[in-house]
Amino acid sequence: MTELTLADADPVSVLLAWLQQSDQTADALGGPDRVSGIPEAPWPHLVIGHGPGGDLRDLNWATAPEVTLEIHGDPGGWPGKAELRRILVRCAQAAQDIVEAPHTPGRPVVNGVRPSGLLVWSPLVDGQPRWLMNLSVTLHP
Repeated sequence: MTELTLADADPVSVLLAWLQQSDQTADALGGPDRVSGIPEAPWPHLVIGHGPGGDLRDLNWATAPEVTLEIHGDPGGWPGKAELRRILVRCAQAAQDIVEAPHTPGRPVVNGVRPSGLLVWSPLVDGQPRWLMNLSVTLHP
């Protein structure tokens, strides 16, 4: 097995895999197969992507990049604004559980997951409901 490098410590792929298999996330979203990297049905759907900020430190070992969580409701407007917010917070809490999980060899080590800002209500141009939040993910190879 080749040794992981800092470039292999991708917070999006780590959290995406974690939240896709999380029972807590599936329960919050109303079923499985509702977490990916693109907004798609079934709704509500959690989208995970690279965030706009973070701390790359000295690019030597651990970094703390941001990951963006987006919760998309149905284009018809459901669930409502308050319910979507609640779902997003539950998914963010599920993401924090990765810190206490046993390490899987060959995968990056996640040392911390914390909110790095506020929840932002940001519906799409067509009116589809959406909340956004960023998480700071501290990890190393």
